[in-house]
Amino acid sequence: MNEEIQKLNERIEAESQFVDDIQREFSKVIVGQKYLIERLLLGLLADGHILLEGVPGLAKTLAVSTLADTIDAGFQRIQFTPDLLPADLIGTLVFNQADGSFCTKKGPIFSNIILADEINRAPAKVQSALLEAMQERQVTIGEETFKLPAPFMVLATQNPIEQQGTYPLPEAQIDRFMMKAIVDYPNKDEEREIIRLHGKIQEPKADRAAAPEQIIKARNVVRDIYIDEKIETYILDLVFATRNPAHYGLDELTELIQYGASPRASLYLRICGQAHAFLNRRGYVTPEDIRSIAMDVLRHRVIVTYEAEAEEITSEDVVRKVLGAVQVP
Repeated sequence: MNEEIQKLNERIEAESQFVDDIQREFSKVIVGQKYLIERLLLGLLADGHILLEGVPGLAKTLAVSTLADTIDAGFQRIQFTPDLLPADLIGTLVFNQADGSFCTKKGPIFSNIILADEINRAPAKVQSALLEAMQERQVTIGEETFKLPAPFMVLATQNPIEQQGTYPLPEAQIDRFMMKAIVDYPNKDEEREIIRLHGKIQEPKADRAAAPEQIIKARNVVRDIYIDEKIETYILDLVFATRNPAHYGLDELTELIQYGASPRASLYLRICGQAHAFLNRRGYVTPEDIRSIAMDVLRHRVIVTYEAEAEEITSEDVVRKVLGAVQVP
């Protein structure tokens, strides 16, 4: 086994050179936000979609467009509004008067990296149109089904302040997002650097640091990273503790959790743990890999009860208690 991991470490070393290059290009444009950049890279390597939540002005849009620049991928920003129609997103059939036929006009969803800005402002029809694209990696227009380009990644933003005129995402749709990342304010030194960097006449821009083919190749390596049976058990214990907290000595959570994490949580904890190990140039997953991404994978999958809301206990509080109670291998 040690020999296999050694070979895997060598493969990771060879295939992960672009990670440092991408991070270097990010630093030209974005100051700080290490957590956000790492989550974008994890989503890219684990082939998952990410929900970004934060107040306006925290460089969410800039970070996503910079990611597209660094991997030389197609990028589309779609501003979700209450009057948006599914056809505005996926495309439609257009009648050609010259020969009396219909031709397909593809929408902005046909790109590599999609920024769904303020996703909760669009009505359910538009949200469900995005759902097929996210889950099946394909779009149906009329009677034809089209495959979406690879890599394909949806990064959706939500503004936690304004709730007026929004359509909250149903739990089934939120579950499709691999991670929910909370983007926070920069510190004072970082903000000083931001005003200096972006106060120049010429705005900084990232250069290409990798190709989409390299990302797809790296994903194959990520899937091969060794994960021990004890780590798998730890993943299952974390997920099952959100469903049956009493079995894990967390009786106080029984009345606070309405629904525990879905099986997708187990799948995403595994693949995100492998991607985290890849970023750290390791051919095996450690408990720390799982713990470092557990909050992002679980926070939007644990639904708390009205009693918990009345006591101002959030799903994050529940996940923290679970992480503190479940035995680490």
